[in-house]
Amino acid sequence: MKKSTRALFLGRFQPYHNGHDAVIRKITAEVNELIIAVGSAQYSHTLRDPFTAGERIMMITRALAGLKSTKYVLPIEDIEQNALYVAHIRRLTPAFDLVYSNNSLVIRLFEEAGIAVKQLPLIDRGHLWGTKIRDLMTQGGLWQTYVPPAVCTIIEEIGGIERLQQIQQSDLLSTGPSSSASSPRRGESD
Repeated sequence: MKKSTRALFLGRFQPYHNGHDAVIRKITAEVNELIIAVGSAQYSHTLRDPFTAGERIMMITRALAGLKSTKYVLPIEDIEQNALYVAHIRRLTPAFDLVYSNNSLVIRLFEEAGIAVKQLPLIDRGHLWGTKIRDLMTQGGLWQTYVPPAVCTIIEEIGGIERLQQIQQSDLLSTGPSSSASSPRRGESD
């Protein structure tokens, strides 16, 4: 039986992939309600963050459409101020009493705020990793096997592969710093 808990799971979901899907399904078996926070919501159209927050919310919502569990999918802009990070998240989400994360900084920040954090094993991290999937997309590889079918459909609908390839080409032609070279953010799940 589930405990009476509302939990938070943070991710960039660039794109939402089978690893995210498996973890979310495991979490929803453990809690009553899940807040799925789409992090770095203000970023899009770069190699690291090619999809908009709205597109990522659509990916998650459609992929989890058959999941009979209470879930909220919310965009969260990154403020890049660690001391204010937990308060920022709390301000934008329903109350929660548990966070799922494997990121050491996220774990520390939430534990310092007195919120329990639970880690889950990473699933097939060699293949189910946003960076690798985006690389497959730009190189014409078989990325489709690593994301739920609903996500494939959305990426095709929005011209996601063409967008990534165009962004990559623009970055190669650019003389300035690559948009994909930006510093890593607070470690939301890629």
